[in-house]
Amino acid sequence: MFRGFYNLTSGMLTQQRNLNVVGNNLVNVSTAGFKQERYTASTFDEVMLSWAGTKDKSYQEIGGPYAYIRATSQIYTDYSQGVPEPTGILLDFAIEGPGFFAIQGDDGQTYYTRSGSFTLDNEGYLCYPGQGRVLDVEGQPIQLLTDKIEADNRGRIFSSAGNLMAQLGVYAFEDTAQLTRNGEGFYTGGQAQLDENPLVHWQYLERANVDLIQQMTEMLTCQRSLQSAAQVSKMYDTMMTKTTDDVGRL
Repeated sequence: MFRGFYNLTSGMLTQQRNLNVVGNNLVNVSTAGFKQERYTASTFDEVMLSWAGTKDKSYQEIGGPYAYIRATSQIYTDYSQGVPEPTGILLDFAIEGPGFFAIQGDDGQTYYTRSGSFTLDNEGYLCYPGQGRVLDVEGQPIQLLTDKIEADNRGRIFSSAGNLMAQLGVYAFEDTAQLTRNGEGFYTGGQAQLDENPLVHWQYLERANVDLIQQMTEMLTCQRSLQSAAQVSKMYDTMMTKTTDDVGRL
């Protein structure tokens, strides 16, 4: 009798979750190296089967072959290439192709990022502000002491006199699905492997791979779907109340 409430409430929750993902993408449209997320939903039983690691549906369905609730199937990250954009800033770098810069956090853990907006800390180490020091190909922090540098397309950094000072470590992952993004937009986890032949643009930053028009369109679609479900839910509630009152008079 009240099946409609399950469907409508599930629809509202699904659209709200999708709006949260889209909103986060839009907020970070100007964040260097940001990778957009995508939201997918499925029926509750399909999600449970996926978590259990099986596709076997030889079970007795409760309530018949009806899907009352939709649940979050996956929120996955789109790691497609963003556009390298020139900045003219000496300590800016952008990776073209797979790979991440490695950052040694203040807590000693290694974090990975596509954003190469670096600076120098008080001790002359190349760092990502507020996060930690940038690591080289040997996994060691890079100390430059000066920002008067030059760099080639393999991430090798030279002094103004042409002496090799360090080489940026670019690390790739065989399975990016194992990565976890923290609240600061940095990634952890996975099995990092050094990229022996990276392509690194000096004085560039990679733009976010967010398609602004697509995300705005999806946001409007979600908002309209959410509003429609909310309005129909009110109508359904009114109808159920009237039906209950009428039955009570009999």
